[in-house]
Amino acid sequence: MTPAITRATCFFGFWLILTGLDPGDTPAGLAAAAIATWTSLRLLPAGDWRLRLIAAARFVLRFLHQSVAAGVDVAWRALDPRAPLRPGFIVYRPRLPPGPARHAFCTLTSLLPGTLPSGPDATGAIVVHCLDARQPVAAQMAAEEARLIDAFGARLSDG
Repeated sequence: MTPAITRATCFFGFWLILTGLDPGDTPAGLAAAAIATWTSLRLLPAGDWRLRLIAAARFVLRFLHQSVAAGVDVAWRALDPRAPLRPGFIVYRPRLPPGPARHAFCTLTSLLPGTLPSGPDATGAIVVHCLDARQPVAAQMAAEEARLIDAFGARLSDG
């Protein structure tokens, strides 16, 4: 019940930030918060995630840095004819189990410079398209996965 209350409170607080403190809007805000809470619990059920604030803050800062670095790297490779392009695929075996945590990981690692997770292979590993397959993409992904696990306390698979 605590995750539902926490999410509902956050959604209602967000509503108040957007609309102000007009008492006439309260019923609509409560309804919107209830619908948003129900939807969020259906899409991302409460689980074994434990937010660690300092690790999460480091993770967010790294995420912002990676976003900028990825954009600069791709632009440099696209505009410089001498840029090293050795496109290819690598296979990464994640520690995170299939589900929301792995989806979040794939979304975040799509921001690593020159990489794009393309989906699972037959064994469940992640196939990653790389602009330069000679780069240490698997090591970068392992480091990002460890940071995600550290920041949010995601449950690991047995493998």
